Amino acid sequence: MCGIIGILKTESSKNTLNQMITSLKKMDYRGYDSWGYATINGKIKITKRVGRISPGVLEEDTFIGIGHTRWATHGAVTDENAHPHTDCKKEIAIAHNGIIENYLQLKEWLQKRGHKFLSDTDTEVIAHLFEEESGNLFERAKKISMKIEGSFAIVAMDSKNPNEMVAIKNESPLLIGTSNDSLIVASDPLAFIDHTKEMYVLLDGEIAYLKRNEKLEIEFYNYKENKKISKKTEKIHWDHKESELMGHPHFMLKEILEQPNSLRNGMNEKQAEKISEFIKDKKVVAVACGTARHASVIGKHILYRIAKFNIEVMMAHEYSYFIEDAPKDAVILAVSQSGETADVLEVVRKAKKRGIPVISIVNIPTSTLARESKLVYPINCGPEIAVASTKAFSGQILAFYLIAYAMAGELKTAREKILRLISLIEKKMEYNVSKTKEIAHKIYSKNHVYVLGKGVNYAIALEGALKIKEISYIHAEGMPSGELKHGTLALIENGTPVILLSPTDYTYNDCISNGLETKARGAYLIGISDKDHPSFDDWIDIGQAEDRLFYPLLEIIPLQLLAYYTAVILGRDVDKPRNLAKSVTVK
Repeated sequence: MCGIIGILKTESSKNTLNQMITSLKKMDYRGYDSWGYATINGKIKITKRVGRISPGVLEEDTFIGIGHTRWATHGAVTDENAHPHTDCKKEIAIAHNGIIENYLQLKEWLQKRGHKFLSDTDTEVIAHLFEEESGNLFERAKKISMKIEGSFAIVAMDSKNPNEMVAIKNESPLLIGTSNDSLIVASDPLAFIDHTKEMYVLLDGEIAYLKRNEKLEIEFYNYKENKKISKKTEKIHWDHKESELMGHPHFMLKEILEQPNSLRNGMNEKQAEKISEFIKDKKVVAVACGTARHASVIGKHILYRIAKFNIEVMMAHEYSYFIEDAPKDAVILAVSQSGETADVLEVVRKAKKRGIPVISIVNIPTSTLARESKLVYPINCGPEIAVASTKAFSGQILAFYLIAYAMAGELKTAREKILRLISLIEKKMEYNVSKTKEIAHKIYSKNHVYVLGKGVNYAIALEGALKIKEISYIHAEGMPSGELKHGTLALIENGTPVILLSPTDYTYNDCISNGLETKARGAYLIGISDKDHPSFDDWIDIGQAEDRLFYPLLEIIPLQLLAYYTAVILGRDVDKPRNLAKSVTVK
């Protein structure tokens, strides 16, 4: 989480502050509790505030600056806890993403040496450690890197050496965009794709030393191996327009509507064949969190139904405790939009230490997860900026379909089926928008919503409920419809909205029976199906799928839209729901 920016520019270019603010705004989906920036004009000047990013104010622009947008971990959301942080002398300024696990010991040691702390964060110890060390900024960075433990992406600058900046990376993403007139350190390529398509990707244990002399220069160093290293730039394949609203009121709506195109872009049969061939004789454990886990549960059904291939699906933050017991012939299938999810990466690193191979389904091909994987299925859905994942979810499901059909030897015919499915999704989009707007006005005032499904549709129920609660703040619960009468039915009252996923697949008759049980207790029953039923108070017609296993991709879009329009009616901050951030880079 959190967004970091650091900019070092040539003397011919002096728009550092405006560029920092623009970059921070592009990254504020990573954290938006508070924000701040620091510049050097003889001395360090800092602005930091609680709330959303607003235009910077500085009498004189500068060639160097760092900034940060925060998702709070250590310390409350206050101006004092916002980044950047400084040392006692106000000569060093730093911004940090991650968690310093040994910060309490370091803080106690520093306090005994007379250091005064102004915040409750773990981050501030880093600034004081820089103050303790001697040498230039780079020499200090090498020394403190060996003292701090945990996950960290750090950018630092020194008022005594305003032509220098350092960036340090361990288990939190950090990139450096490079152009003729600037070097831009950031947590995310979105921060600089307006300026350059060339970037360096820092790996764990690496330090970048940025310098401005007659020209801009970078040196790279691996502090774990105590040696200088060389690196090559990589290309960014996104278009900066993909990160703009393009006339839509919210990124979430834009990204929901983009799904037909993003699904077409995610059709990668060659990679599906490679992955299917690699895993066919192995024990596969899919690890993921949140929305990606729901996609993996659907993938489990898809793989079994199409290819009779069994996989396990585990929450990454739980499986981390049991990875030591995984069989040696296992394969970890890691599923993540960002490829930077801390819990997923912990499992991946533990697996690799045991020699267990990792394959991944991921959206960001330059991510840590992609680099740690033997094989990668890139879902290619483009930047997903709204905190609530939509198009990445459907892209992950698509990957499982293609891998399953490849295992079954039916990839050629499956391609045509899937393309026709995508056309149906596209055709139904306008209807789905209109219908979900209408239903949203009927449920927005309710305190509870229940989403029910069976079989492969159960995970869609989980995902639909997650979308409703994360952006509308209405309590929503997704469950297998058969579980309702084993306790939760006690909560169904007159007028309680119940959303029933009841396509005409192998679950249809049982789902309808469960829906009738809720109606008998007064539920307002909303059917999501290709077939109407007399019990439905409202019906969202998803259209008929050519293959019954395709219904999840037809069901999810109306659920996403229903969550969206409900949140809009309630006046919620749809793209940036409270307490949440997009990339969960801390455990």
